[in-house]
Amino acid sequence: MCGIAGYLFKPGHLPSATALSAAMAGLAHRGPDDAGLFEERGAGVGLAHTRLSILDLSPLGHQPMVSDDGRVVLVFNGEIYNFRQLRTELEAQGCTFRGHSDTEVLLNFYMTQRQSPEGMAAMLRRLNGIFAFALWDDDREALLLARDALGVKPLYYSEMTEGFAFASEIKALLPLLTNDDNQAHGPLRHLDAAAIDRYLSFLWCPGDGTPTQSVRSLGPGEGMWVKGGAIAETFTWYQLPAFRLNSGHSGKQVLHTHSAPMTAKAAIEGTEQRLRQAVHRQMVADVPVGAFLSGGLDSSSIVAFAREQQPDLQCFTIELTGGGDEGTTDDIPYARRVAEHLRVPLEVVRIDASHMAADLPAMVAQLDEPLADPAPLNVFYISRLAREHGMKVLLSGAGGDDLFTGYRRHRALMAERSWAWLPSAVRGQLEHWSRGLDQRRSLGRRLRKLFSGAVLEGDARLVNYFRWVDRQDLTALYTKDFRAALADTQAEAPMLEFLAQLPRSTHPLERLLALEQRFFLTDHNLTYTDKMSMAVGVEVRVPFLDLDLVEFAAQIPPQYKQRGSEGKWVLKKAMESYLPRDVIYRPKSGFGAPLRRWMRHELRELLADVLSEHSLRDRGLFDPVAVQNLIQANDTGAIDASYTLLSLVCVEIWYRQFIDQAEIV
Repeated sequence: MCGIAGYLFKPGHLPSATALSAAMAGLAHRGPDDAGLFEERGAGVGLAHTRLSILDLSPLGHQPMVSDDGRVVLVFNGEIYNFRQLRTELEAQGCTFRGHSDTEVLLNFYMTQRQSPEGMAAMLRRLNGIFAFALWDDDREALLLARDALGVKPLYYSEMTEGFAFASEIKALLPLLTNDDNQAHGPLRHLDAAAIDRYLSFLWCPGDGTPTQSVRSLGPGEGMWVKGGAIAETFTWYQLPAFRLNSGHSGKQVLHTHSAPMTAKAAIEGTEQRLRQAVHRQMVADVPVGAFLSGGLDSSSIVAFAREQQPDLQCFTIELTGGGDEGTTDDIPYARRVAEHLRVPLEVVRIDASHMAADLPAMVAQLDEPLADPAPLNVFYISRLAREHGMKVLLSGAGGDDLFTGYRRHRALMAERSWAWLPSAVRGQLEHWSRGLDQRRSLGRRLRKLFSGAVLEGDARLVNYFRWVDRQDLTALYTKDFRAALADTQAEAPMLEFLAQLPRSTHPLERLLALEQRFFLTDHNLTYTDKMSMAVGVEVRVPFLDLDLVEFAAQIPPQYKQRGSEGKWVLKKAMESYLPRDVIYRPKSGFGAPLRRWMRHELRELLADVLSEHSLRDRGLFDPVAVQNLIQANDTGAIDASYTLLSLVCVEIWYRQFIDQAEIV
């Protein structure tokens, strides 16, 4: 796993002579083992790479990697799990190899396909892995960029009048957006009002937006050709299975559909088989492999199959001391129970919840985006502990909820049958009633969330499950100018547009899971997992997102995923022979950081600073009086606005770190 950056600029508009080196330095944490540059300023192209050595630790894995004829240069971030199979096929075609890395396999694979630009999508579909890469083809005078099917690895880019630049992280992209006079290329400081609105609505930003208009994110399963310093073509090489099931055609991507509905037995056995295969496949490495172990079903399932390949698998977890928020479940007893049952060593990092708050500004800086969720700190602390124990690779259970259900909103969707048939006026009364419940109690918060948007219909109600604050309550915090900048934009627009493309016959639960896989997983969970683990040079692999498993899970009937209030039914049944029942059927738990307490105590000084009247008036986004009223209402318990306040704080921290500091420099 690595960091990549680069540019393709138009003649006369090159970045500063030191920009590429600065971009590479900004990615040093992602690749502490090696680094390299390729630059042909006459052609206006440059590529940078920082390496975390995992496969082929020798210098033969060095990047940028150049083809034998010197005409193609590749920088690659990620892992291709089926690279050995591909290498055998390429060797049969006459390709020769100097080393043993998956990067060299990708380079040679491209060399066999380069005469057929339309073949790039077919080539990418053969890659089972997690990746983001950029490849310069000198003969074609073009740059090819691509991102893996589910968006496990990030890739940001900026298209400006002067040219095109990209990087694994926004902080590394910024040096490429200045010229020799240190003047910004493009509207670097131009606020993306719609993106900010989405961060505040959902705690993360669905789609390709970032807080600044000049930086976008390449979508999962997408590729891009850049020529002459501008984007020439963007193409989709992978679509989620939901687009192909029940659609009457599958194009070049074939799902093995059943002539009759899948039986429960076939679903259980298929899930077990494919998850085991995915875990074993993703353990390929020339360095030690460890695993996250929270004691939840997902991470425990990964560990159960991983220890078949590596009996002494080192596992890592976190113990949060000092108390969490009301309604959360302590994970540590379950993690120890699983470790004892599977006979694997378990290392525990103990963190005082009251001290975590001090790390929030550093968290925002590392994330590159104002994601308002303390859970990324969990990944950081565990990854740091693993690195201290010599681990460069960790297996994660991320993605299980997004394939097989498990979130509260999946249970809420199934519960709709008990009230969704009511007339709109009655549903409106339910929504109004729930808004008056005591928000200091988890039951009150959950009922309000359940009936928020009860008057909405169809896809609009599905998307509303991702909202953390009602639209009218949020816009009341905005200044007049910020509301004007938003105009008629909808925070939900990317998700609604996505759902509109699905076959109309798609089951509501599958529609919700498709949203999880395309947006919540990619733009939130995978984003913070990558950034916070790579902050300490640790690669996180996600076996649940193995493409064979993703394709199979899409074919499992909805009733085998969510059975009434029970989520992950098929996965639970598949794991009954491997894990204790009290672990499999334990209550669902999220990361229990005491955010509500923080807002009244540990984060009070930070709130007073970043949300002060002076600070808010200078920024011009949020109304100081409305924000102070919100803080007071949250203090008294009249409402639960903890996550909304955290969102406001993270947006302001982001601007101070990424915009204000850039102006000072």
